[in-house]
Amino acid sequence: MDVPVAANALGTLGAICWSVQLIPQIVVNYRRHHATGLQPSMMMLWAWAGVPLGVYNIVREFNVALRIQPQILIFLSLITWLQCYYYQREWTIMRCLLVVAPLAVVMGGIQGALIIGLRILTSRQVEWPMTFMAVLSAVLLAAGVLRHYWDIWVHRTVRGVSFVFVGIDAAGDLFSLASVFFQPTLDILGMVIYGSELVLWLGVFVCGGYYNFLPWIRKKWFTDKSRHGRFEGMDTGPSEHTDSTAAPIALHDMPSSTSVFRTASREPAGLRPRTVASV
Repeated sequence: MDVPVAANALGTLGAICWSVQLIPQIVVNYRRHHATGLQPSMMMLWAWAGVPLGVYNIVREFNVALRIQPQILIFLSLITWLQCYYYQREWTIMRCLLVVAPLAVVMGGIQGALIIGLRILTSRQVEWPMTFMAVLSAVLLAAGVLRHYWDIWVHRTVRGVSFVFVGIDAAGDLFSLASVFFQPTLDILGMVIYGSELVLWLGVFVCGGYYNFLPWIRKKWFTDKSRHGRFEGMDTGPSEHTDSTAAPIALHDMPSSTSVFRTASREPAGLRPRTVASV
């Protein structure tokens, strides 16, 4: 169906989601000061995916938001990649900058050269290189997500990745996929690209529910159940039968602090004694 307004609105929403998707992950890594479970290879694959994606969007002369979005993807992916090495391999900030700066320059140079070359080919009605750019970016993005699937399989849990980040990225795929249906012509390639990554992210959600959420529910359920059972088994009322031959109550001194959290610096001799009753 041909609804340009809906197509542009949904496409813009998708571009916005893809522009900010990695920000929650970067914030989570910073707050917990580690990136355990987050795959640096995934972030590097995503950074390289932004190169052909940027070439495709610029040569096709998409709107400004779609031209800038791949550059933001590269920038945020490189930051997240550096966090993995900074927190997990204890790289210094200087080492991180010395590694990422030349890498960013190389990516920018490759993207610029491809833009010039593909504009010439497109003017000559050669379209297959553009199709290759679109497919390459989709393959690199999907390969990054599949790398996380391997970590899930090995450790039997979804670790490191922020589900807020996953949700935003999946929303970007969903909006973009919906925008394809409102284009004048149905773009099968676009449907495959957006749909495949959406399915992969939904799979991560399913794995998170199975490996993370269900065990948490079971643990909470059995903990609450056992606690409830202990309370039911407690004798809260007076005994119906009193032993008349019980030993007489004796009084003796006892330290005023009987807490098990007593610190080593507090000696019992320095505590104020009190008198308690015991059998």
